[in-house]
Formats: sequence, C-alpha cells, structure tokens
Amino acid sequence: MPHFAYKGRNARGELMQGVLEGADSNAVADQLFGSGVTPVEITQTRQAAAAKDGEDWWTRFSEKKVTSMDVQLFSRQLYTLLKSGVPIMKGLAGLQESAISKSFGRVIKDLRESLDSGRELSAAMHKHPTVFNNFYLSMVRVGEMTGKLDEVMLRLFDHLEFDREMKQRVKSATRYPTFVIIAMVLAMVVVNVFVIPQFVKVFESFKAELPLMTRILIASSKFTVEYWPALIVGAIGGYFSFRAWTNTKAGLLKWDRYKLKFPIAGKIIHKATMARFARSFALSSRSGVPIVQALTVVSQTADNSYLSAQIEQMRDSVERGDSILRTAIVAKIFTPIVLQMIAIGEESGSLDDLMDEIAAMYEREVDYELKTLSSQIEPIMITFLGAMVLVLALGIFLPIWDLGKAAMH
Repeated sequence: MPHFAYKGRNARGELMQGVLEGADSNAVADQLFGSGVTPVEITQTRQAAAAKDGEDWWTRFSEKKVTSMDVQLFSRQLYTLLKSGVPIMKGLAGLQESAISKSFGRVIKDLRESLDSGRELSAAMHKHPTVFNNFYLSMVRVGEMTGKLDEVMLRLFDHLEFDREMKQRVKSATRYPTFVIIAMVLAMVVVNVFVIPQFVKVFESFKAELPLMTRILIASSKFTVEYWPALIVGAIGGYFSFRAWTNTKAGLLKWDRYKLKFPIAGKIIHKATMARFARSFALSSRSGVPIVQALTVVSQTADNSYLSAQIEQMRDSVERGDSILRTAIVAKIFTPIVLQMIAIGEESGSLDDLMDEIAAMYEREVDYELKTLSSQIEPIMITFLGAMVLVLALGIFLPIWDLGKAAMH
C-alpha cells in the first residue's frame, strides 16, 4: 500500500507529523481521526515509514527494549480504560502518547493501525511475539470471544505481577551463591596458573620425591598453563554445542526433565511452574474457556518443556473423555494433597477456586524454599571450600613440612 505524509493537530493543539500507510488519503484521515489527531495536510510520498524511522537507527538500537513491566502496566491501564467505557482506539491513542518507553509506544501505534485496518486485537498483538507471549495472546483472544476483554486484562495484570515477583525472588536468592561459585572458580584458576608454578620451582630445588597429591596438582597446573587456549576453545565450543542441543525439541525436553532432578533448584523450578499452571488454569476457567482449550492455553505458560508436555498429555486424555483427576494421576507431576484438592474441585464443580488454592499453596512453598535457599546452599559451598583448601594443603604445604623436618634432622 502507498505511504502518506501527514500534518495534523492533536487535542492539545500540538503539531503532529509523520508517515502512515493506507489505501488512500481518506483511509489515512480516518486513522488520524481515530487516534485523536485532526489532519491538516495529507500528501502521498514514496518514503516508507520504516525508512523514516531508520534515519535515527542508532537511537533505535540503543534505546531500552520493551520489558515485562511495560506489558504489565499496559494491561492494567487498558483494563481501566475499557472498564470506564473508553473506546479502544481512543484508549490506545492515549496510551501511546503517555508511553514512557519509545519502543513500546511504537508497538501501541502498530496495534492502533492494525485495529483501524479491521484486524482483531489478538491478531494485531500476534505481530509482536517478543512483546506478547502465546499465553497473553490466547487470553486476549478469549476476552474477545466472550466479550470480557476488560476482565481478562485485569487477570493478565495479576498473572504478570505474580510471574515478575517470582523471577525477582529467584534472582535475589541465587545472587549470593552465584557470586561465591564464580569467586571459587576464579580462585582455582589463579592457583593453577600463578601459585602452583612458583612452588614447583621450590620443590625441584630439593630434588626429593613428592607426595601423590602434589604430583597431581603439579600435573594439573602444567596442563592448564600449556593448554589454556585449548581449554578456552573447548569451553566455548561446549557452551554453543549445549545451546544447539537445547534448541532441539528432544534436547530441550531431556534437559528440562533433568533440571527437575537438581538437588535444590529442581523442586523450586517444579513448584514454581506448577503454581503458574494452577493460576493460569483458574484464570482461563473463570474467563469461560472450555477445559480442553484451557489446558492448551495453560501448557504454553509452563517454561519447562517436560511439564508442558505432561499438561498436553492431560489435555489429550480429557479430550478422550477422562476426568482431570485421572489424567493428573497419570501425569505424575502433582503431590497427593494437590490430587485430593483436584478431586474435590471436580466433585463440587468449583475447580477454578480449588486451582487458586493450589496455586497459593505452591506459592507459599516456593516462598519458603527461596527464603531458606541460602541456608541450604551454604553447607555445600562450605564443604567444597573445605575440600579445596584440604587438597591445596596436602599438595603444597605437606611436602614443605616434610622437607623442613628432614632438614632439621
């Protein structure tokens, strides 16, 4: 379609200008009126809007990307506008003008243009997969189908708030252990590359037979010093090979299943994912989504492909006529207490309320696990540090001690 350069005035009388794509000048005028801009001049141009935006490519490259907080606030603001009876086109125009993030402002602008051309909101959002995930799109589609888009937006806001808080708490709890592990690895590298070679010169001057642990440390240090380029290349190659393996469907499935077996982090990942599953299922059910479709939507919220596959198997079984309780037992991803709550929810017809209770229970357990995460990791780190110090003491100081006693005698 052709592009049109326009000049106009907004509700505050400010001059607005830019380039829009449309079938003709009348279509562009309709877009401007719909966004609250009164056109003054509209002329056809060969300059595309993308080209105009590309003039300041460095600003586009360096500006802040769209974050989950932007989407969360957008959901809350859109809920308020729709609840107040504001037309969606006018509401999006106001959100675009008040957007703090320029990149998200362009996303809202594209949503307005897509809606003006006759597309649904969910279809317009589908053009921005990095901003709106599959679950978000599915829930917006449900809101459009049921006529409850405002309620869906409020529930999406609550869902994103829970998701953001969960990620922040995990990052906060793992920050100190990660720092300690990195410091330990750097210390081992420094000892291997700089400390042990200096002791080797001392040991060689005595020309005495060294203990086994000392010889192991010397061999390890010599290998590190001589082959450090190969070690770096091997580490980089291993990282990219691992990334390529996890990018395959089979590899990601195996890795996500293995992550659930990690000593400490595994149970946190499992409980956090199941809390998200229960909360999302309750949200979908309250929005009037059929159970089969709800399980399809909810499986997309699980950031673990193994658990997502188990939920999809539950959906297939429910589609064949099995009860949710039976499919949940076969999936083997729920605790007995949760299974009992699902059974009560099915019998009483209040499965969505029971799913909220299950989500709250999992959230409390995750909260406790995160609060005690540091105390659980500390014994492991202390043990590892003690073993490292013991190896260094036996390998370096023991032979010096033996040589000192021999010299005294």
